[in-house]
Amino acid sequence: MTGNRGKRLNKYISDYVVFDLETTGVRPDFDEIIEISGIRVRGHKAVEEFSTLVNPGMHIPSAASRVNHITDDMVAEAPELDKALGEFLEFAGNDILVGHNIHSFDLNFICRASMRIFGAWVENDYIDTLYMARKCLPELSHHKLSDVAAYFHISTAGAHRALADCVMNQECYEELGKILIQMQKMQPQIQCPKCGCEMVKRKGKYGEFYGCIDFPRCRGTRKI
Repeated sequence: MTGNRGKRLNKYISDYVVFDLETTGVRPDFDEIIEISGIRVRGHKAVEEFSTLVNPGMHIPSAASRVNHITDDMVAEAPELDKALGEFLEFAGNDILVGHNIHSFDLNFICRASMRIFGAWVENDYIDTLYMARKCLPELSHHKLSDVAAYFHISTAGAHRALADCVMNQECYEELGKILIQMQKMQPQIQCPKCGCEMVKRKGKYGEFYGCIDFPRCRGTRKI
């Protein structure tokens, strides 16, 4: 789902909101959000936290509970999604959002929910640390958040609860950012002529070319 989402960026910035969700499953069409957390960062330092459980109005499958340890009893008195999501979006404001695998997962959930509840897309630009990790740490065989944290010797305690994952991801992003800066000094970033995002090498029918990282929302290309 791309719609009117913001641009996917690949850069190291000092001010942002890192966020994470826990859900009843992996399908935004059918599953529901059960936890939303975020950390506001200013000058590379965490300055404020947001975290709430969400009553999904449905039974939380045991498979989901085994992963995130959130149960029906825990969310029984929690706010419903309209209140929880509204408060999170107010917390995030216009900040760039940072998260792990948010391009394919978390943003699909909050964009669909925001459109359904508020009739509006979440248009914040965003940075997905999964893509950053693949670029900066190609030597890793897997790039799950826990793999990246382990590489940097960052604690994974409390993993798969939204706020703990935010803390972990914020530390990982800061470390990845340092590597990215060094990489860009050696090989400056190529900007998309259409939207200004980074361009990366891709393989097509007629060989390699540069394509925008914000594909398919932006289809900017350039010959190598």
